Amino acid sequence: MTYKESFIKFMEECGVLTFGSFTLKSGRQAPYFINAGNYNTGAQLARLGEFYADCIKENNIQAETLFGPAYKGIPLAATAAASLFNKYGIDLNYAFDRKEAKDHGEGGLIVGKQLKDGEKIVIIEDVMTSGKALREVLPKLKAEANVDVSSMVIQVDRMERGLTSELSAVEEVKRDFGVTVYPIVTILDIIAAAESGLIKGKEYVPAMLEYRAQYGTK
Repeated sequence: MTYKESFIKFMEECGVLTFGSFTLKSGRQAPYFINAGNYNTGAQLARLGEFYADCIKENNIQAETLFGPAYKGIPLAATAAASLFNKYGIDLNYAFDRKEAKDHGEGGLIVGKQLKDGEKIVIIEDVMTSGKALREVLPKLKAEANVDVSSMVIQVDRMERGLTSELSAVEEVKRDFGVTVYPIVTILDIIAAAESGLIKGKEYVPAMLEYRAQYGTK
């Protein structure tokens, strides 16, 4: 089993990936739902970090520092950094931002590795719906130093058009900021897993294909 297939089964086991009929924030009616908030144990977090590490290793993503945007990205960047070292012997820095600057002690917005000009940063996030988190964190990073942010790793690429564009959020951030987003899996991987019987939900495959035909990108 590939790490992508293992991750899809992992999402199913954790109740993160479910099938049915769901009204999304966009108002669209989707036959599947991904709730990354359902990861809630130490064992799950440890495994999750390994999948991020696998994705970074497979895609040969070059980085000096893994950055986790507050709040969801903070534990993800930490566990990804730990897993990269434990599994592959790759020792990277990690850092995260505060929502508000600290005005006492060491102060500042960034916790962990203090950023330097030219430093290669990879942003670690759970999912990307609109690209809002990236748009908010990039100015913070650039205010600290002239860092090189060219990559981002997420769990799932829904490959779905935005409400005001023919492009997906992943495609928009590539166009707007030059940031390449690497998903651990895509919705096509999930459809293939359901269709093959790797996970439950084969009966929802026609609805997922129909949803993709209506809202999906290539």
